[in-house]
Amino acid sequence: MELRVLNYFVAIAQEGNMTRAAKKLLISQPALSRQISDLEQELGVSLFNRQKHHLSLTPAGQYLLSQATEILALTAKTKSNLTASAFIGGDLTIAAGESLGMQRIMNIISQIITEYPAVKLHLLSGDYSYAECKLNNGTADFAIIIGDIPVNNYASLTLPEKDTWGILMTTDDPLAQKTEISPQDLIGRSILNSQQSDNLQIFQNWLGNYQDCVNFIGTYNLNFNGTLLVKNHTALMVTLDNLLNIEPGAKLTFKKLAPKMYQTIKVVWKREVNLSPVAELFLKRLKASIFKN
Repeated sequence: MELRVLNYFVAIAQEGNMTRAAKKLLISQPALSRQISDLEQELGVSLFNRQKHHLSLTPAGQYLLSQATEILALTAKTKSNLTASAFIGGDLTIAAGESLGMQRIMNIISQIITEYPAVKLHLLSGDYSYAECKLNNGTADFAIIIGDIPVNNYASLTLPEKDTWGILMTTDDPLAQKTEISPQDLIGRSILNSQQSDNLQIFQNWLGNYQDCVNFIGTYNLNFNGTLLVKNHTALMVTLDNLLNIEPGAKLTFKKLAPKMYQTIKVVWKREVNLSPVAELFLKRLKASIFKN
């Protein structure tokens, strides 16, 4: 498979139409159609369901699209970093979830971008499994991992910051009068759990014997969307203290758990991989900021 042909394939998948894709790529439609037919013959699969005025992806096409997107992104990133190898420039890509520790990361990156305008930053947001996937396939230089997740396969740094788990609720909720929330306080209540907490069974372990006494209505991975359910009095939400930006008048309040539960924050990267100059600079400054504390 040639990169040029993969780029053709992605363009057709995005447009859903051979004619529009050909115009976008500045190539004749017959030539483009022939390239895709050759690709299908090479792979031994059909990539598109062909209708009169529309092309849709087959399951094989959907898989190739996800892989081709990653391959083309990694190729562009590699080319950018090699082109900028004589000076500090190129792309710095960080995959991360929401966390207080990101402020330290952003402070360092802000300094680098100010000093080296040729640096381009790419922030990829998602939970720990998403960040780890981006790191493993090479489309991210660093991943920010929140929680006590094994990182033995990677090089890592632990940030000084820690996030604290708690419950978000409306100010008129009976529990809003308490200073902390204990497991027995949640008996009979509906709970919206963090996707990461649910995957790692963090909150369920904290509940202990009371786990079956609460109603888990689902999970979320974007804090804002979960907050809307809390505002509607649909559920209480398990979240981390430093992810909240409660606006004045929102009538929401956050209460920490008792016993308390904290989440460590780690910056991880692949072992025995030659980092780009900008990634090396970022890592150097991150270490300096941590060891200075």
